[in-house]
This record gives sequence, C-alpha cells and structure tokens, in this order.
Amino acid sequence: MKAKLKAKRNASAVKAARLVAVAKKNGAAPATRAVVPLRERRLSFGNKWDFAPAPETFEYIKIPARHELFINGEFVAPHSGKYFDSLNPATEEKLSEIAAADASDVDQAIKAARAAYENVWSKIPGRERGKYLYRIARIIQEKSRELAVLETMDGGKPIKESRDVDLPLVAAHFFYHAGWADKLQYAFPGRTPQPLGVAGQIIPWNFPLLMAAWKLAPALACGNTVVLKPAETTSITSMQLAKIFQEADLPPGVVNIVTGAGETGAALVNHPDLDKIAFTGSTEVGKLIARKLAERNTERPAPKLTLELGGKAANIIFEDAPIDQAVEGIIAGIYFNQGHVCCAGSRLFVQEGIYPAVIRKLRDRIQTLRVGNPLDKNTDIGAINSKPQLEKIRALVQSGIEEGAEIEQSSCALPARGYWFPPTFMTGVTMANRVAQEEIFGPVLSVMTFRTPEEAFERANNIPYGLSAGVWTDKGSKIFKMVNKLRAGVVWANTYNKFDPTSPFGGYKESGFGREGGVHGLAGYIRL
Repeated sequence: MKAKLKAKRNASAVKAARLVAVAKKNGAAPATRAVVPLRERRLSFGNKWDFAPAPETFEYIKIPARHELFINGEFVAPHSGKYFDSLNPATEEKLSEIAAADASDVDQAIKAARAAYENVWSKIPGRERGKYLYRIARIIQEKSRELAVLETMDGGKPIKESRDVDLPLVAAHFFYHAGWADKLQYAFPGRTPQPLGVAGQIIPWNFPLLMAAWKLAPALACGNTVVLKPAETTSITSMQLAKIFQEADLPPGVVNIVTGAGETGAALVNHPDLDKIAFTGSTEVGKLIARKLAERNTERPAPKLTLELGGKAANIIFEDAPIDQAVEGIIAGIYFNQGHVCCAGSRLFVQEGIYPAVIRKLRDRIQTLRVGNPLDKNTDIGAINSKPQLEKIRALVQSGIEEGAEIEQSSCALPARGYWFPPTFMTGVTMANRVAQEEIFGPVLSVMTFRTPEEAFERANNIPYGLSAGVWTDKGSKIFKMVNKLRAGVVWANTYNKFDPTSPFGGYKESGFGREGGVHGLAGYIRL
C-alpha cells in the first residue's frame, strides 16, 4: 500500500514538473497559488449559503381598510373622525387606516372600564376570571399563524420570530396568569390581595402583541379592568386582539383599546379616574409621565405606576468562555428583532486576550445573516419599524464614525423600498462615545475591551440604564460574582434574550421600576 502511495506522489510530481517545463518553453509563467496566512483564512462556500425564497402567504388574510376604537365591547368611530395610516415598513405600502382617539374617546373608554370593574369584573370569583383568560389563550393559539403574519407585516420583524417567539409567549402569558386568577392568596400568604380598579396601559411598537399580553394578562387575573393604548405604528394586531376578546365573550368594558399617537397617551395619563398606569417605552417619556403624576394636585391619590424604559445592556465575554457559543449569543442579543429590543446586548465587552478571535468570528457571522422580506421564512433581519427610527439609527452610527469608531457591516444587498439597515458593529468605541451611552434601538453593536472582572462590571455599570446584562464564562463562581456586581434587573449567564412568563422582568435606574411577569408582576396590580 505504501509503495502504491509513493508511486502516485512521484507520478503527480513528474506531471507537475512537465507542466512547468511546457509553460516555460511557451514563454508563460507557471501558475502559482498565493499562500494565505493561517489567521486570515476563511471558509468560502460561494453562493451555497443562498436559500430559495420561502415566503409566507398572506393573501387569505383580509385586513380591514379602517380600524375603529374598541370601547365597551364594541368598535366605535373616533369622536374627532380622524384616522392615520398604518404602513408596512418593508414595502412602505399602506395597510389600513387607524382611528385617532382624542380626550373624549379616552374618557368614554375609562368610564366603560370603571362600570365594568364595579358591576362585573371585581365581583366575579377568580376561577371565573381564569376561565376567560384560558379561553383567550386558546383562541390566540388557534389564530397564531394569522396573528404572526399581521405582526410581521405591520412591524417589520421576520416571520420566524413572530411565529416562533412572539405568539407562543403571548399565549403563554395568558395561560400562566389564568392559573393565578384564583390563587392570589397563595402568591401573597397572610395577606388579602384586592384589585386596584382601572388600569391605563401604554405599550411600544417593538413587540405589540407580546407587550399587550404582558400588561393585560396580570391586570385581568388580579381583577382589574383596562384601557390599553398601543403604539401608533403597530395597532393592527391590538385590534385583532379586541376581536378575540369579543369571541371569548369577555364582558363589555373589561378591556378597551384606544389607538393614536402621543396625544392619546397623554390624555390617558392625565385622566383623573385611573388607579394604575403601566408604561413601556422610552426613558424620556417615562420621566415625563412620572413628573406629571407627581405634580398632580387632586384629592385622590396618584395612580400606582410601573415603568419599563430604555436600556443599553452589557454583554460580557471572558477569555474562558465558549467563544463560538458566545458569538451566537452576541448575534441573538443585538440582531434579534433588528435590535428593536429594550434589553438588547448593544454594548459588547470582550476580554483582551480573545478580542481578535471574537472580532474575526463576529465579522464572519454577520455576513451569513439574511436581510430582506420579513415574510420570507429564511430572513434573519427584517425592516426597521419606521422612517424616523431609521433616521435615528443612521444619525447615531454617523456620530460614532465621527468620534473615531470603525464600522463593520454586512455586505448584504438591501431592498430598494422600505426601511432597512444592515447588521453593524463598531470597534474602537470608548465609553465617552454616544454609541456607548445612548440607546440606538437598532442592529448596531458597540464593541469595547476589558482586562479584569472588576473593570468589566465597573464599565458595565457606568451608564444611566440598568435593564439587563449577559455574562459568558465557564466558571460558575465568576458568574455569581458578576451577577452580584452588575446593576441590572435581568442577567443572563451563557445565554441571552431568554424569556418566560414565570420570570420577572424590569430594570433599575433610568430603565424604570416595577416588575412584569412572575409573582413580582402580580404585585403591581393588587392592593394588599
């Protein structure tokens, strides 16, 4: 066998020598292959990463040309008669017209919620409230595919995220809180939990249905009635949820939905007949709400307040971390939902010894992310939610470049229409840069280095926000040390962006106060 192999090698060598001799005789230089240094070598599969289009069909879904307000169990026209357009951010096409509620509409919704609370919802046993929540959860499961498509069309997120993450969690929150509806005395032993009354809830555009479930399910389970104000750019699925409430025979007035822009939210916050306000959104608006409630001069106590605001999470990678797994965690932490996540791991701290390896792997990995039609099941990065948000992302990235950071972006081709931004990370970032301090809320990662665990948590905490963080290491003791030092409401260890309705979520500092989810989330909707 060895003799045969040796003979083959000799024959190949002779053949190569003959080819070189022929090339020289003809005056041509022999062909040579450039030697690429080992550290610079990359796997190249040409176009073998390309996927055939796999679009989710949506023709069977009939989106109403106009959506009205949902007040006292019925769809009603707005008092002002005004409507605004809801656009598909991936195509800039108009999907529907949404009613613009004014102060009069908000007042009618709160009156309906108060009547439903006093006459029906606060009087029925917890086990009956739980039945309604179970029914709502089952209908959501039955309609999950349609709701996922609508969520993607209205918000721009990839269908595989709407289908596989958002909708299962929406149903899970209603199921989970349905179980608590008749067990509140066990959640707070030795106490007598009572509902607050009427809750005003304002939700953002990044997870429309999921944020609605986070807010509605615990409020209803605890015996409160609700007036919900969805974001103006993503109201369609909230109105579909209203239809589900009708199908579930939820008593009129228990949930009311008023759509509109900031003026509608302000009318809700300023109304004197609310017992609770829950807001998820920007830190600036959250501060304004807290100030308004503090300045309110009325005989009645100010409503109970829960704020879940902005974030600028630190994702910390130690030298002993499983690097390939950590890179996937970085990708999930910042590029999930185009970075439209308040707890996104938008600040990456890498220990100096593995910095070159992490950057090389991250640079390769973002090239494999597929950007395009959100309804395509292969798409990883969808459309930015709106034109103003896209302009904000561009402005902050430009500020990073002007301040000396270097930019790395995916080389993907962006669609001609719609609002798009490629997966991006920036190196050479300092803590003084805007991109390291301000919430970008887009697919942009700021990369920095550290040497010791002490430096890591000090730099991670040196920011106004405190919503979430991630730690990557194979040392359990190091994880516990970092968790106890990081000033963040949620800390993930060797993973990122994992959510469950049984687990509380919320922040510190300018990321807000109060918790949503778990037993802690129930406490925000009861009086002990």
